[in-house]
Amino acid sequence: MATRTDAPTRREQILKEAARLFAERGFHGVGVDEIGAAVGISGPGLYRHFPGKDAMLAELLVGISDSLLTGAKRRLAEADGAAGVVGAAGVAGSRAGAGATGPEAVLDSLIEGHIDFALDDRPLITLHDRELDRLRDADRKMVRQLQRQYVELWVGVLREVYPALAEPAARSAVHSVFGLLNSTPHLGRPGSLPGRAVTASLLHRMARGAFAAVGEA
Repeated sequence: MATRTDAPTRREQILKEAARLFAERGFHGVGVDEIGAAVGISGPGLYRHFPGKDAMLAELLVGISDSLLTGAKRRLAEADGAAGVVGAAGVAGSRAGAGATGPEAVLDSLIEGHIDFALDDRPLITLHDRELDRLRDADRKMVRQLQRQYVELWVGVLREVYPALAEPAARSAVHSVFGLLNSTPHLGRPGSLPGRAVTASLLHRMARGAFAAVGEA
């Protein structure tokens, strides 16, 4: 059975190299032939996978927004499922598992997921910042819709952790933390940073500190 650990498909390879090249040199600074050369096929051969660069850009930006939202929903569903198992186990089980299924743990899980994106998909952050306006209206609206759903999911969890936090303040806090986490393309080249685990831990502590500063004010 195919899994996410399988070798990437040719289509996935094309998208990865397109994201890297677009981020490095801009959408208009990269030709189809260069993207093809990066994956070992002719430029015209790309048209068997995508009708053009615009389609690649749309799939990259819509795709990552959809992936973030899907991943966040999965993390919430897993937490709900674990809570249900704990509840069925009775009071003793609830005490043992509360730390792993409560709102604090869910918030930590969401932060971890976004940090994975921020560290592993840095070209897509740059691409979003620079090229979002190049999308067709329908694709750009889809990105914005997915992003709003993603933000609201975080807002709901954050307000469970900090019940006194008003919704507008929670939303602003979420956007601010996204800005913090999405700053990774500006932190220097990957080789100049501490190890991945150290960087991830630092970002996590900063995100939780930012939320606490707002929620406990």
